[in-house]
Amino acid sequence: MAGQERPATRSADRLPPGQRQVHNFPVLDLGVRPEVALDRWELKIHGHVENPVTLNWKQFLALPQFKDVSDFHCVTTWSQFDMEWEGVAFFTIADLVKPRTEATHVFFKSYDGYSTNNPLEVCLDDDVLIAHKWKGQPLSGDHGGPARVIVPKRYAWKGAKFIREITFLDRDILGFWEVRGYSNTADPWSEDRFAKKNEPPPGFLDDATDS
Repeated sequence: MAGQERPATRSADRLPPGQRQVHNFPVLDLGVRPEVALDRWELKIHGHVENPVTLNWKQFLALPQFKDVSDFHCVTTWSQFDMEWEGVAFFTIADLVKPRTEATHVFFKSYDGYSTNNPLEVCLDDDVLIAHKWKGQPLSGDHGGPARVIVPKRYAWKGAKFIREITFLDRDILGFWEVRGYSNTADPWSEDRFAKKNEPPPGFLDDATDS
């Protein structure tokens, strides 16, 4: 299985509508930052796949490693350009477990109780990865370490921090923010922030949106 080709450019402007560029990396989460020792860290990958696996940290690092530079867009209206990530490409994960033909969606769970969902075709884009380094350094707990999901072409809440479980599904299941009124598709270029367009959920910008 190979990564999907990059989609056609949807805007000549690098900054999506409604966003502002920042030069730091703001910390936003659920208020829980689990400390997971690397010798206890596991990533369970299962569901509608031929070869379900549970990887420990050493096994995860033994997979082919991937470096990518991408832009990062948070639903709370900030973007940072040229984020340098290193980890395991999602299509490498797919090659490992071999999704069955009925698999259409992916559900992510985190060590802090967070969850989110994406179509499988979105996850197979060539810039989606499970990152364990940022700017050449191990990913800190502030930013979702030891490992987090990066989905550059979606708002950042679609990439789960503190990742612990990936489930391939034959249907869509809404995640933590999706059931609370955030968009299920989360496309920054169409400013697709909320399930009801232009109707922010109660507490928007006060909530700790995961990014």
